[in-house]
Amino acid sequence: MARVVLLVDDDPLVRAVVASMVEDLGCEVVTAAGGRHAIDTLLTDDRIEILITDVNMPDMDGFAVARAATRMRKELKVIILSGCENDGRGFPLVRKPFLLGDLKRIMEQHTGLC
Repeated sequence: MARVVLLVDDDPLVRAVVASMVEDLGCEVVTAAGGRHAIDTLLTDDRIEILITDVNMPDMDGFAVARAATRMRKELKVIILSGCENDGRGFPLVRKPFLLGDLKRIMEQHTGLC
């Protein structure tokens, strides 16, 4: 069975492209358009094992999402996406723009593949 990834990004185009990449790695993808939507999704979908979140979002930044999510679920694996940040603040960071191979490498190292 495929692992379930919650992908959070407020940009619909980026969200669609990254969701396609994650699916290409064999995961099932659930998407959220912002931080609050992501937290609500985590509360209702206990299948989610991995959180991939953008940092810069208008309602709740990705670091706040990651901290809240890992308080809710200690076992949750988190990957941060950012075009601006150089530090994942304790979470693995993938710098935008990135290729499928970049995402695959980080997932292999920090979450295992789907």
